[in-house]
Amino acid sequence: MTATIIDGAAIAAGIREALTRQVDDMIVGGLLPHLAVLLVGDDAASASYVRGKVRAGQQTGIKVVIHRIEADIDPGQDPGQTERRIRDRIDLLNADPDVHGIILQLPVPDGVDSDALLDRIDSLKDVDGLHPANQGRILQGRERYLPATPHGVQQLLVRSGADPGGKHVVIVGRSRLVGMPLAAMLAQKRQGANATVTVCHTNTVNLPSITREADILVAATGRANTISANMVRPGAVVIDVGVNRVDDPTRQRGYRLTGDVDFDAIREVASAITPVPGGVGPMTVAMLLNNVTRAARIAQHR
Repeated sequence: MTATIIDGAAIAAGIREALTRQVDDMIVGGLLPHLAVLLVGDDAASASYVRGKVRAGQQTGIKVVIHRIEADIDPGQDPGQTERRIRDRIDLLNADPDVHGIILQLPVPDGVDSDALLDRIDSLKDVDGLHPANQGRILQGRERYLPATPHGVQQLLVRSGADPGGKHVVIVGRSRLVGMPLAAMLAQKRQGANATVTVCHTNTVNLPSITREADILVAATGRANTISANMVRPGAVVIDVGVNRVDDPTRQRGYRLTGDVDFDAIREVASAITPVPGGVGPMTVAMLLNNVTRAARIAQHR
């Protein structure tokens, strides 16, 4: 058996195309969806992710503005100065009626309280879906914004013919960015969900015995090659959320991107699998833009 590749880039392109038509109609009606991205410091990976969001936004017709915040990271400097600058910018963006969505690009520098800053973003502009009010609504099945990566995973499953309804989904990873909200989403009694969900992590005792029970296995550990072929039931669907840089002197840039699963080995066991890159990543951006258009509509009726 050789697994079918779930082409996240192609599925995301279809979603962006539909969003473009929606945004065109909104602009004709006098409403331009506007996303503000807070980029703190000079982390190269974060800057690359943000550039990808800007490109996707431009292709869709959404206005995306990067707000760069200087980071005080020299020894002896108070990281509180950086935090105050971010807090002040969030307050300005919260008060700006032309801004519909705000995201704080993570990670932020050491010493900066990201939780306090995420809590400070207006929950109606929290298009990352990380505000406690928005995450709480997911548990109640009354979501306003679904976090982009979990929503992207859900849409990949549904649109690739691997509907989670009635399936046993095992999620390896319990972060509030991916694992926990995805578990809450897939357990809901509704179309595109209705799964039996098990949440594991890298400290789970006898993890392979649990992952081998999965009809759908989602790897979201943030560690390269956490999931090996002997941890996958033959015929399972495998969704790889991880994006890890691995040193590779044969590449011009000196590294390659890999996921949380051993792709080559698992492809010979699973029935379907997402690649890295080109799997979950493009879907994350597409679902973020979907949230921005939703936020613009909400703002229009406030």
